[in-house]
Amino acid sequence: MPRTPPTIAVEPYVLDVLMRDCVGHDRQPAAFLVYLFLYGRAERAGWEPEPWSLRALAAETGLSKSAVQSALAALHRRGLVESRRPGPTATPLRRVLRTWRRPEPA
Repeated sequence: MPRTPPTIAVEPYVLDVLMRDCVGHDRQPAAFLVYLFLYGRAERAGWEPEPWSLRALAAETGLSKSAVQSALAALHRRGLVESRRPGPTATPLRRVLRTWRRPEPA
């Protein structure tokens, strides 16, 4: 019997505001696709950073490596994704940020 993959909940802001900003205003539809892909992966990983190379992101999204690179640059500028490299040759860890959310009370 085929297994149905688990569903993820996408916050309304992502579809109502971010899509229009990335695709319409910034003219960067690839940025929205990369963000949406990373958002889904982040939710499944408990919002912890995960290692994603340009090549892997390109393969998963169907975009070219240069389109992914431009998309990540746009997402970094907007403060929607953080990338850090644990070592000089390590695959960057990508963290999805949800800047529209209020911080959880301590």
